[in-house]
Amino acid sequence: MKQLVLDIAADVAPSLENFLAGRNAELLHALKTVLDGRVGERFIYIWGESGCGKTHLLRAWSRAAEQMSLPTAFSSAHAHMEIQGGELIAVDDVEKLDESGQIELFHLYNRLRESNGSLLVSGSIAPAGLAVRPDLLTRLGWGLVYQVHGLSDMEKGQALQAHARERGFNLPQEVLDYLLRHWRRDLSSLMAVLDALDRYTLEQQRPVTIPLLRQLLQLELDL
Repeated sequence: MKQLVLDIAADVAPSLENFLAGRNAELLHALKTVLDGRVGERFIYIWGESGCGKTHLLRAWSRAAEQMSLPTAFSSAHAHMEIQGGELIAVDDVEKLDESGQIELFHLYNRLRESNGSLLVSGSIAPAGLAVRPDLLTRLGWGLVYQVHGLSDMEKGQALQAHARERGFNLPQEVLDYLLRHWRRDLSSLMAVLDALDRYTLEQQRPVTIPLLRQLLQLELDL
């Protein structure tokens, strides 16, 4: 039971369709334009605070490219960056790249520019504030730069209510308000709790209430 929330979090694969755009509609359009092969900027840098959806977008963009049989690759700076091929490449957390990773990304920019490839890069801050090699910093500013704006509490609430309806249960407003006040702020974590709550109510044969939600959240905190 204690693994319920964490296990559910991996159920839904990130896609451009299940990313709630909010104030990011222009960014979402730009990413789809690259995939469609239409004329547009081929280098995009996105930045924003933790939990705003950057990694979701990078993985969703790469996944969409794979589904279209386009040569693609995804790399995260949490691991050693090794890009063996691909013409549509996504690199997450650029500010965490070590010296060798920065050099590799610099050469990757040059290669993709010559081959008409595309590159989507994410960072926690705007390019000008990054502590990376000057030559790489120049490359990061080559294309479009977008801040990824997190959803407001109202937008999150609307998304969670819609998700509950899709799963076939009613989410009382007081339960929603409690969840938004007492849990992590990113939408994927909130959705994971909602999925777990749906299963937990069926297991416990109890309605969706604040005490039941509090009990479920405590299971997660006790891990």
